[in-house]
Amino acid sequence: MTTRPNPGVQKTPPFIPHPASPLTLALALTLALTLALTLALTSCAAPKATTPAPAAVPGAPKVLAVETFLADIAQNVAGDRLTVEALIPVGVDPHAFEPTPTDIRRVAESQVLIANGAGFESFLQKLLENAGAERLIIEAATGLTSRQPQAGEVVDADHGGIDPHFWLDPISVIKYTENVRDGLSQADPVGKNVYAKNAETYIGKLRELDTWITGQVQQVPEARRLLVTNHESFGYFADRYGFRIVGAVIPSVSTNASPSAKELAALTDRIRQTGAPAIFLETGANPQLADQLAGEVGIKVVTDLYTHSVTAAGGSAPTYIDMMRINVQKIVEALK
Repeated sequence: MTTRPNPGVQKTPPFIPHPASPLTLALALTLALTLALTLALTSCAAPKATTPAPAAVPGAPKVLAVETFLADIAQNVAGDRLTVEALIPVGVDPHAFEPTPTDIRRVAESQVLIANGAGFESFLQKLLENAGAERLIIEAATGLTSRQPQAGEVVDADHGGIDPHFWLDPISVIKYTENVRDGLSQADPVGKNVYAKNAETYIGKLRELDTWITGQVQQVPEARRLLVTNHESFGYFADRYGFRIVGAVIPSVSTNASPSAKELAALTDRIRQTGAPAIFLETGANPQLADQLAGEVGIKVVTDLYTHSVTAAGGSAPTYIDMMRINVQKIVEALK
């Protein structure tokens, strides 16, 4: 299939690479070195089987989404007409994903590839070059504007100041849904009305999710709506629902970065000053640094938030909406 112009769809999307403290600098340096030695362990748990998708109609284009949560969003738009498979296995951190020859073959065999974009998939440009041929590429985040860090937040200069984690705000996922709808309609014009109807239904579910999250967050006093995370990923979520980002153990939008001793000391100071009650880690993150920091300042660590992957069908978060609900329940319970 050759690539044709369409908003949110392109042949090759623009992937943008991306003082004193109660915690002594000596301890902080030790923690930083420990992280460097164990960074390879910070990627998510071993892959599991993905959720079975419905069989596509005969002659339908082969559609591949890069991330599992994106495959779920796209499958809701595709319905029973198309099968949307995920390139990255369930439970694998996209920041640590390294394509295999099998992955290259799967991309080469696809007619439609759906990516988050906004610089999130740093590996994708090379993967596309190795796969060759042409395919329709839908960049789900097209049309969304990167957030501006709020006062006191760290700017991730290594990624051009761009935060690609739009999907952690369900209202932004409405734009994802629209872009997927338009792209699938271009690839399969016969199914245009199906995609439009399915997208409308799913957008309604996203609005219901947004309303539910807003109600849940009301249980948390405003003064306690403070987020300390493993890395900088909850900015859009915080902006939408009135949280304040205190900081991150890894001050980057990528889990591949490493904190310096000075950064760890500064985070400890901010936690003490704000009274943030917890550190939140995504599933598969190495908890060692967070546990040591939490022990130093006397707060708890909440693990297994789903930020980059859904679970297998039998897991607790097999869909994007499920993963958002579980995250909100854990955050609210820890802060209220």
